[in-house]
Amino acid sequence: MTRVLVIDDHPIVLQGCQQLLEDVGVKHVHQAQSLADGFRIYRTQKPDVIIVDLAMHSGSLGGLSFIRRLRLHDQETPILVFTMHSDPVIVARALEVGATGYVLKDTPPEEVQTAFRRVRENRPYLSHDLASEVAFMEARGTTNPLRRMTVRELQTLALVAEGKPYGVIADHLNVSYNTVANTCTQLKAKLGVRTLPELMRIAIQHLPAANGKKLS
Repeated sequence: MTRVLVIDDHPIVLQGCQQLLEDVGVKHVHQAQSLADGFRIYRTQKPDVIIVDLAMHSGSLGGLSFIRRLRLHDQETPILVFTMHSDPVIVARALEVGATGYVLKDTPPEEVQTAFRRVRENRPYLSHDLASEVAFMEARGTTNPLRRMTVRELQTLALVAEGKPYGVIADHLNVSYNTVANTCTQLKAKLGVRTLPELMRIAIQHLPAANGKKLS
């Protein structure tokens, strides 16, 4: 019998996922409202499928790190990303670090269920529109500068886009202030800017929108 772990910080999303999963016959649904709780439940319950958002609480794309960390322990458990972030750079990065499938939260329920069924069988799933955008991005090469970013750099940049100070970013990412400062220096060099306001501007320009707004 399939056991599913859903990780999302919005209770209404958890409730909606539970209903969608029950409609396709899933009886055991574990829920977590933080990535730390999600990893703890994964280790104790060993779910058959994991559904995870990418931006939890801080908007820092921590779901990418969660997927990468989990894949260090487990190469087999299917992971379905369920998120509002549609930027092809983020989609491609999620697949690179180990996601099995990727669907958006504004996807019709029937397609979400189709994605779940595919991923449950350990078969990849990506909607046609997302697949086309990722393929187009790959064909264009390195046009989007975010393609050169590491997961940590993307997380830092997402918080910079919100106007978060270095100390707050350090707390969100559980790193030192100096680490954040050094990461931002590297980002400025990679993106060809000199000042923090310029870095913030390019972050807002290139990072994906969520719920009609920039990362929040």
